[in-house]
Amino acid sequence: MEKKLYTVLLIDDHPLITNSYKSAFHYIKKNNDTLSFNIDEANNCEDAYKKIMNFSSSNKNLDIVFLDISLPPSKDRSILSGEDLGLKINKLMPTTKIIVSTTFNDNYRVHSLFKNLNPDGFLVKNDINPKELVRAIKTVIMDPPYYSKTIIKLLRNEVSSDLILDAIDRKLLHELSIGTMMKDLPEILLLSLPAIEKRKSRMKQVFDVVSPYDKELLQKAKEKGFI
Repeated sequence: MEKKLYTVLLIDDHPLITNSYKSAFHYIKKNNDTLSFNIDEANNCEDAYKKIMNFSSSNKNLDIVFLDISLPPSKDRSILSGEDLGLKINKLMPTTKIIVSTTFNDNYRVHSLFKNLNPDGFLVKNDINPKELVRAIKTVIMDPPYYSKTIIKLLRNEVSSDLILDAIDRKLLHELSIGTMMKDLPEILLLSLPAIEKRKSRMKQVFDVVSPYDKELLQKAKEKGFI
C-alpha cells in the first residue's frame, strides 16, 4: 500500500522539544503502513518565515506545522512571535494544519491564540508526553482538533461561565493581572481613563466584588477562567 506523505515544519527554539516531535512522527511512521513524513525545522522567526515563504512561493504543500509561540524575533522585528507566524501561515496556506505547542496556560493568552489562529491542535508543553504527542498528531491528521488537558480545562471553565465580557474587558483584566499601571492603560486600550474606570466598575458588579481594590476583581476573574 502506498504511503501518504505529509510535509511537516517544526518551529521551536528548544532542540529537546523538537527532537521529541521528531520521535513521535518516527514512531507513527514505523507503526503505520499508510503514513510517512518529510520533516523540516526552524528555531526562530527569521528562519521559519523564510521557509514558510519558500513553501508558499513554490506552491509546495505544507501539511502540518508544530508552532511554538515564544520564539526569537525576526531581524527586522516585523515578526515577533509564533503567533505572527501562525497568522502568516493562515493567510498564505489556509489548508495547513497548525498545532500550537506553548508554555502559556493563562486563559487570556489561550483565548487570544484561539481567536487569532484557530489551530487544529493546541498543546500546553507541561501536558506533553510521548503518548500525548502521538495521539495529538494522529488526531490532527485524521479528525482535528486535538486539545491537551490544560486547554480542555480552560475551555470548560469559560463555557460554564454565563458572564459576558468583551475583548476589551479581557485585555483590561490581563493588563491589570501583569501589573500594568493605570496611567499606561489608555495608550494600550485606546480608551480614556474614565472609560477604563467605568469598565472596571461594571466588571466588579458582574463579579459581585465590593472591594475598591483590583486584587479581589482579579481573583474572581481568575476563578471564573477569564485570566
